[in-house]
Amino acid sequence: MGGSNETIDEPLTEPASSFILHPSSLAICLVSGGMDSCVTAAIAREENDELAFLHVSYGQRTEQRERRAFEEIADYYQVGLRLAAAIDYLARIGGSSLTEKGIPVASANLNAPGIPASYVPFRNAHLLSIATSWAEVIGAQSIYIGAVAEDSSGYPDCRPEFYAAFQQAINIGTKPETAIKIRTPVISLRKSEIILRGRELGAPLELTWSCYQEAERACGTCDSCALRLRAFQQAGLIDPLPYVLDSSRFAY
Repeated sequence: MGGSNETIDEPLTEPASSFILHPSSLAICLVSGGMDSCVTAAIAREENDELAFLHVSYGQRTEQRERRAFEEIADYYQVGLRLAAAIDYLARIGGSSLTEKGIPVASANLNAPGIPASYVPFRNAHLLSIATSWAEVIGAQSIYIGAVAEDSSGYPDCRPEFYAAFQQAINIGTKPETAIKIRTPVISLRKSEIILRGRELGAPLELTWSCYQEAERACGTCDSCALRLRAFQQAGLIDPLPYVLDSSRFAY
């Protein structure tokens, strides 16, 4: 387990990070390939002796590009223990513009009320369930996930109370000797603060991918691109990703 180069392929509220190192600690980090999960991985690396990276594909439009970002980030951090899982039944369930071709990816409107069409129904519960199963098998003490409550798209499964409730499910639904904690180190940060924290930790933001609909050059017009571009502008930094149009033309 520790230090192996094993790759298991598809069959296929913490307001701040404590930086307390637990003896011989192993943590699972959910890494989508996006910016928030990359910075979360950088924090997890500071706080633990060993990391295991988990990536979950769910039939999203850019799943191949996100998988590539996951592998490159894992290579950067020299993580040998990796699990790439596929739950493409979420695409068959549908109900999201990320997974259902008949629902277009909307242009960004960061002030729009309500839950956007890009919300994948209850997705994060599926991700945490897989992470918990794996954690119980490999003896991981923590599960890190890069959920962001503030300055996000308003997804209900990114709220602190969701993670508090899921923690209770883990406590009740695992073996008595199991002790797994959900860690959400960036949940209370703004996107711009996440970028600055990532830069401080040397996180490879240039390897991340955020766009909901393009895989070569980011569209710059979806909610995820808009949030990312606005965050880099607020942080006073240049986004290293290529965009279809000059990213300086987008003002969010």
